[in-house]
Parts: sequence; structure tokens; C-alpha cells
Amino acid sequence: MATVTFKGNPIRLSGELPAVGSKAPDFRLTASDLNEVSLAELRGRKKILNIVPSLDTPTCATSTRKFNERASERPDTAILAISADLPFAQKRFCEAEGISNVKALSMMRDKQFARDYGVLIEEGPLAGLAARAVVVLDADDTVLYTQLVPELADEPDYEAVLAKLA
Repeated sequence: MATVTFKGNPIRLSGELPAVGSKAPDFRLTASDLNEVSLAELRGRKKILNIVPSLDTPTCATSTRKFNERASERPDTAILAISADLPFAQKRFCEAEGISNVKALSMMRDKQFARDYGVLIEEGPLAGLAARAVVVLDADDTVLYTQLVPELADEPDYEAVLAKLA
């Protein structure tokens, strides 16, 4: 099981990120229109899974804005912001921030996504949320790159993520 820190305090996660070269686990997450979205529905496009604890925090908001800016440069790539936030809150955030190139998806109905991807926070004040991580998938859902951000308050390495899409 992986661990990360939150303000320097260690917290245990549910497992490990999927291995590079493996097939990504399918998922069913909730979109802002309350319909479910599965990984299978996105097949044929590269994907960046920007997994965050909550869009209602400065670092999560920043990473979503930065991926939104960079997404316009990559029409062949679906960028997903995945959090435990309710779809209504995700929609308000995206509208207020002008986020149009990122699809926000919620784990509100089930935490299985976070378990399958090894990012479910299992203890402490943030238990039940997802740790900050990025997973890059090719068009056939093979894992090209993973990044578990060691400190929840830190941003991911955007350049490393984007380099894997080249």
C-alpha cells in the first residue's frame, strides 16, 4: 500500500497505482448531467486522469485549470478531473473557471474507482477522498505513465505528464 502526506503527516492509501504497461481498470463515474461515464466509452482517445481530492481546494483547482489550458493543444486527448465532489459542485467550478477542455467526473456513487486505482485515502481527516495522482492512458487504455504526488498540497509534474502523450 502506498502512502502520501497531508501537511507532512503520513496517510495510508488503499493500494498502488496501476502498473505502467497494464490495462487500466474500467470505471463508472458520474458526470455533471448525472449520467455514468465509463472508461470503455472513451476508448480510441488518449486520456489524462487528473485525480484530485476536491476541486474546492486551491491545488486541485490549479491543476485542473492548467490541464484545461494544455488540453486545447491536444484534441486527441480526453482530460478527466476525477474527485469525490458532487457533480453539481464540479459543474459550478467548471463554469466559474471557464473550464471547457476537461470533463469533471465524480466518485459520489461509488469509491471503487479510487480502490481500483490505489488512491483511496483510508485514514485521517480526508478518509474517503482520493489522493492526488495522474494516470496517462493510450487510446487502447494501456497505462503509459503514473504519478502519485507525495504531498497532497503539491501540484503534479505537468511536463512529465504531457511528455508521455507525444
